[in-house]
Amino acid sequence: MKQPTGFILASASPRRKLLLERAGYRFEVIPSKVDEEAFDGAAMAAAETARQLALAKALDVAAGHPARLVLGADTVVDLDGRTIGKPADAAEAEAITRALFSRPHKVITGVALVCMDRGIEMAETDTTIVYPKLLTEAQIAEHIAGGNWKGKAGAYGIQESGDAFVERVEGSFTNVMGLPMERVEALLSGFAMAGQAKDDD
Repeated sequence: MKQPTGFILASASPRRKLLLERAGYRFEVIPSKVDEEAFDGAAMAAAETARQLALAKALDVAAGHPARLVLGADTVVDLDGRTIGKPADAAEAEAITRALFSRPHKVITGVALVCMDRGIEMAETDTTIVYPKLLTEAQIAEHIAGGNWKGKAGAYGIQESGDAFVERVEGSFTNVMGLPMERVEALLSGFAMAGQAKDDD
């Protein structure tokens, strides 16, 4: 079993939950109430948007559980410097799909760990470059009609459509799924070390 255990995942994402379960972590799911749509990320880079949203989500849940370690995450897509989040409807999903699958784009996930009682607050980002395949009109129509774009940054899930949609990736594959596990494990190790240092003071 991975250590530390017993943290809170401040996300309702089934993909993030599955990745953590597969890695052997024990955790509780308490989704944050942060309104992503109300967050103004237009004036900042995509990576900073993802980092700040991940931290906001972790802080939101940690406020009600100050003794617990809380993991927050947020995924955005950067296309030529423009931040792309989750589509609001099918029309927006189609527009995003046509744009993203015409050239390489970046998938960026912010990951944050917060433990209020220990005074610990960490937030980082991970970036993966996705090289897409050119989609046919039939593939685009099938993707939109299937609804797999719902709730996903960039309007697609690589775990569901990777072989058909993606030529290759540079970076963490799990990052494109919504949670860069290599980064998460590093942050959890950092938390454990920070906590030990405080205990030794």
